[in-house]
This record gives sequence, C-alpha cells and structure tokens, in this order.
Amino acid sequence: MEALDWLFQQFPSYQLMGSKAYKPTLENTEQILEILDHPERKLKFIHVAGSNGKGSVSSYLASILKESGLKVGLFTSPHIAHFSERIRVGGIPIENSEIERFVEKIRNTPLPFSPSFFEITFGMALEHFVSHDCDICVIETGLGGRLDATNVIQPQFSVVTGISLEHTNILGNTVNEIAFEKAGIIKPNIPVVLGSGCTETRKVFEIKASEMQTTLSWAHPFPSKYGSYFTADYQKENFSTVLAALEIVAPDISENEICLGIENIHQNTGFYGRMQIVETNPTVIYDVSHNPEGIQSTFKSILSAFSGELHVIYGSSNDKDVKSIVKIFPANIHFYGTEFSNERSMKKENLEHFFGGTNFKSTAYFDDSQKAMKAARSNASESDTILVIGSFFLLSDFF
Repeated sequence: MEALDWLFQQFPSYQLMGSKAYKPTLENTEQILEILDHPERKLKFIHVAGSNGKGSVSSYLASILKESGLKVGLFTSPHIAHFSERIRVGGIPIENSEIERFVEKIRNTPLPFSPSFFEITFGMALEHFVSHDCDICVIETGLGGRLDATNVIQPQFSVVTGISLEHTNILGNTVNEIAFEKAGIIKPNIPVVLGSGCTETRKVFEIKASEMQTTLSWAHPFPSKYGSYFTADYQKENFSTVLAALEIVAPDISENEICLGIENIHQNTGFYGRMQIVETNPTVIYDVSHNPEGIQSTFKSILSAFSGELHVIYGSSNDKDVKSIVKIFPANIHFYGTEFSNERSMKKENLEHFFGGTNFKSTAYFDDSQKAMKAARSNASESDTILVIGSFFLLSDFF
C-alpha cells in the first residue's frame, strides 16, 4: 500500500532501524496530538509496560474487557504480518482506507520536526479510537516507559509486568536502571499494578510510587481454576497480573467473562506467537520470546510439557544479547540458526560465531527461515517438537 510505504520511508522505524529510530523525548508526540486536536483527552486508558509479558497482559485485558461488553481499543507493537495489527477496536484491525486517510492528513500538514514512525503510528491509533467511540483503550508501551511516546496519556491505572535486561544500549545496563525507565509511566495519584517479575526491583517502584503519591498493587498467586488454559509458567504469571489489574478496572467482572476472554483472545485481539501450537505431528510451536529471561521461561515450559526430540529454529535481531542467550539453550536439541527477512536480522555468520561452540545434537545455519523450517521438518519425527523462537520478525516470515 502506497500510504504505508511512504510512512515507513518518511519516518524512522524501530522495526527497521533499531535504536537509531528511538527518540528520547515526549515533545514530538505532544505536538502531533495537538495537531490532531488532542485525542488523548477524549479517551480512557490502561497503560502497560514491562520487559516481558506486556503484549500478553495487554491482549488478555483487552479480550476480557471486550467480553464484559466494553468497546476496547488496543495498541500494540510490533506487528507480525501487517501494520494494521497494531491498532484494533474490538479485535478488528484498522482498515487500509483509514490508514490512507490519516497518512494523507499528515502528508498535507507541515511538521516543524521529524517524528518517528512509532510517534506517528500512536497518533493514528488515538484518532482511530476516538472515531470509534472506544470505552477504554489498552496501550502497550513501545520501548521503556518514561520517554516512550505513549507516556503522554493519563491512564485509569498503569501496569508493569516485569523487569529484565533488554535494550541496554538505550535503557541502562542494570535491572534497576531499566526499572527506573519502566517506572516512568507511573503518574500522580494513578494506581499501579506490578507483576511478579518486578520483585527484584521492588524498591525502585516503591520510591517512584511514593514520589507520585500513589498506591502499588501486586499480582496474586495464579488461581488453579484457570490452570487448564495455560501451559507455561510465564503465561500463568502474566495472567496473575491481568487478574490484579481487573480488580481495579472491572471489580465486578464475572468468571465466565474472564474465561470467554481467554478462549476468544485470538479473535478479540489477534494475539498469537506465545507458546502457540500451530501444528501437530510433529508439534510446531511459535514463540516470540527474544530476551534471556523470556527464552529461558519458554524452554522450561517446552521441556516439561512435550516429549520427543526438540528442534529449535532460532533467529535474532542484531541488537540482542545473544552471548547471554546462548547459555540458556539446553544441550540436547537440534539447532537451526537462521536469518529472517527483516533488515535488522542477525546474519548467519554471526549466529554461527555465537553458537559455534555449543554441544547440541546437531547444528545448521541458514540464510532463509523457510529453508530452516524445511530442514527441521525433514529431520523431525511425528513425536518431536519444532520450536520457532527469537524474534517477532522471525515469526513474521511464517505468516
């Protein structure tokens, strides 16, 4: 679509450029929203940040609130197959005609600054949510929190799912430094829900909450009655955070609405790629985990829940801490390192550099993810498992 082509070319995009596209200021977003007549002042929000699980928590909240009868806007990133996945109302992606109209408006508006792709996209989302009279909008941060473009909103409450080392070239080299950035979404007198993954950095959040004169709530232990819906421990941790958030935003919600929200999450939000079983015989699983903590959780769940040989198709963006990730991979696997089609893909030679010293059952490296999948299918028996992991962009090659 010509409008999207222009949007990707006109403005820096983190999805294509990585950290060079990051703009550590809220000023651009504020000016964009002023041009759009401040859509953020006409909406109610839930703001979600975190190193791992923010997409899951955002999607489950949106799905459950939809089942309770609300019209829910959902803003997430990155997209896997198509740009429109980022902006949904009631699960329905923004239409191409609306994207084109918005882009045309921006193209005809002289801008005294150079906004990022994400800043423009966020403005598009808010205008879309206003035009569809959304009752509540679930907003996932793009990167960090304090200086993320989404941090111009005044939410009903904020959620931080967990903290781990990520984007250290931008957010800081320690978990406390990263927690400080995530805690930047905490606003005066606006409640905050923290997931169990924030425990190590608890003091950072307590200090920020005290400064903002607001209260912290923590996720409760996972209720066993929802156990049949989730395979992985990290999914259960994320859902415990969702339930704690629902106590604030929808205290009277029924258990039936919660269950429907879980069951219908794919159609309500387009949520996929988290321990998602897409085929059987052999079992093929897609998982977007991309940092050490997330990948470790996925392996723990896979190894405990599935039998047979494990074939891992792995690809990474250039800026990931692959040196640490290598240490997490179990030894008794068949490894298929691969490039993917996005420009930020780590090259085959670099993957081989990092994984070359491992003692896997077998290793192979590819310049094309489809070739890697073909090799894994050829080697796997019907009782085996093929796990595709490492990046949203890797999964996009299979959609």
